[in-house]
Amino acid sequence: MSGRVFPASPHGTPAHPAYEQLRPVTAAASVVLAENPSPMTLDGTNTWILRAPGQTGCVVVDPGPEDPTHLDRLAACGPVELVLLTHRHLDHTEAARTFAERVGAPVRALDPTLTLGAEGLGAGERLGVAGLDLRVLVTPGHTDDSLCLVVDDDGSVLTGDTVLGYGTTVLGDYPGALTDYLDSLRGLAELPAGTTLLPGHGPDLPDARETAEYYLRHREQRLDQVRAALGELGPDPSPRQVVEIVYADVDEQLWPAADQSVAAQLEHLRRVDG
Repeated sequence: MSGRVFPASPHGTPAHPAYEQLRPVTAAASVVLAENPSPMTLDGTNTWILRAPGQTGCVVVDPGPEDPTHLDRLAACGPVELVLLTHRHLDHTEAARTFAERVGAPVRALDPTLTLGAEGLGAGERLGVAGLDLRVLVTPGHTDDSLCLVVDDDGSVLTGDTVLGYGTTVLGDYPGALTDYLDSLRGLAELPAGTTLLPGHGPDLPDARETAEYYLRHREQRLDQVRAALGELGPDPSPRQVVEIVYADVDEQLWPAADQSVAAQLEHLRRVDG
């Protein structure tokens, strides 16, 4: 689940691939877009296929929904050596077990309850698979089990729902979600300039560091808006009262998602402002 609550990325909304077509993006990464569009999944879930040039085996990241057409397309990209999950939400994980059993590959994720035939992933862990060196970057905020995968030898990073191709992600509903998320964005902002951003939803973007810096500025602006709303509403408003002021220009069908983000913003401000 992502969420179309916030403004577009600094790069706008570039053309996105047609459903169930394998589209090469970098030397090592191709994407297959699942046909599950919604206000919370944008155009649908991106399933990423990773392999070094010349390699036969591949890694499948976020198999997505239980859609036979989508899973047939992914299986045709094989042989599959490993299935990786960026976080627990069903639009990324629903088909993971079915698909992994079909292709005979283990599943790994930060949350060990999502794994199959392997251990959970750890922060900073490096995975040598399909001819690639993948590095696990733990990036909580959207969920407490969110991670990104840095492909150093390809100059790219898979961000799941931590950073999207357009819009910005809905924050998790756990204590410290925004505090975590700001730290995660700062980590992404330390990647080399020109690192290609490969998101869980929306189009790929040319510079992960630039995008993370933009998102950090946007979050700080939102926090200033929430502070201003607190000056008007008093110190203990409900999230919806703040949403009605800060997100007045957003489609009301998305306000429930905004409620969750505002709750995280209020909790963060109590931590940092007292």
